Amino acid sequence: MPNLERLIERWRAGDEKAAEALYNIHQIKVYRLSFGLLGNKEDAEEAAQEALTYALLHIQDFDARRSKFTTWLHMITVSRCRDLFRKKRLPTLSFSAWFNRNRVPSPPEFSPEQRAMQSEKRDMIWEAVLELSPALREAIVLRHWGEHTYKEIADIVGCPLRTAQSRVRLAYQYLEKSLDKVAQERFAEEAI
Repeated sequence: MPNLERLIERWRAGDEKAAEALYNIHQIKVYRLSFGLLGNKEDAEEAAQEALTYALLHIQDFDARRSKFTTWLHMITVSRCRDLFRKKRLPTLSFSAWFNRNRVPSPPEFSPEQRAMQSEKRDMIWEAVLELSPALREAIVLRHWGEHTYKEIADIVGCPLRTAQSRVRLAYQYLEKSLDKVAQERFAEEAI
């Protein structure tokens, strides 16, 4: 992978090949983040394109002393996703579609029944994630999909560090309660 700092400096100096390299390096991650937040291919493509275009056109605004480039880029991406979300007034996100599209195939030693059970568990988790508020959903996606630190999450979504930590903790608590409830309901159905 080319040196990111060098690419940024080359693009700031007007080297279009450096801009193309920056775009290509970050395109997939920005799209996946957008898809994780918006849950629909067309909207994710639009938000990712807007975020990358904005970042490249405003590369002079990036300050490596304040954040990593990816943190700055993901902050722009989250902002574009929020704008698109508000514009379309989407009630929920389809994480199941995102997860199913990007999941790793099960190892061959699992039986079809075991694979079906794993798939059902993943679907239950994503359905529970769908019920999270947008703020909690952003926090959990950034923490686990994006592998961001709490500090980076705070910078990306524009909240204090403790708020970012709290949102992730609340998302965990909500998911735990929601999944426990689903498990109890299924147990009761099987007992009948």
